[in-house]
Amino acid sequence: MRVFVAAAITALLAGPAYAQIATPNINLIPELASKTPEEKEQEAVQQKAYKESLRKIPDAKASADPWGTVRSAEPAKSAAPAKPRTKTGSTVN
Repeated sequence: MRVFVAAAITALLAGPAYAQIATPNINLIPELASKTPEEKEQEAVQQKAYKESLRKIPDAKASADPWGTVRSAEPAKSAAPAKPRTKTGSTVN
């Protein structure tokens, strides 16, 4: 019985190690892949064109508030300060 348990444990531990050796070389992180000089040059041209297109966008000068003309510029002021409320059942003289 102990031999069977030892063989099962060995098989379970050896499985992942064999899987690392048996699988083909797969790059799981493609961002770290090296680029050819042509790809680097093409990416630089694309970045330059992108930055130039951002410069062509005009700055927003007007507020984008559609209700801006409806609301007043100043907040509404109350006519008189509110009286403090008393608790129900208490007598105030």
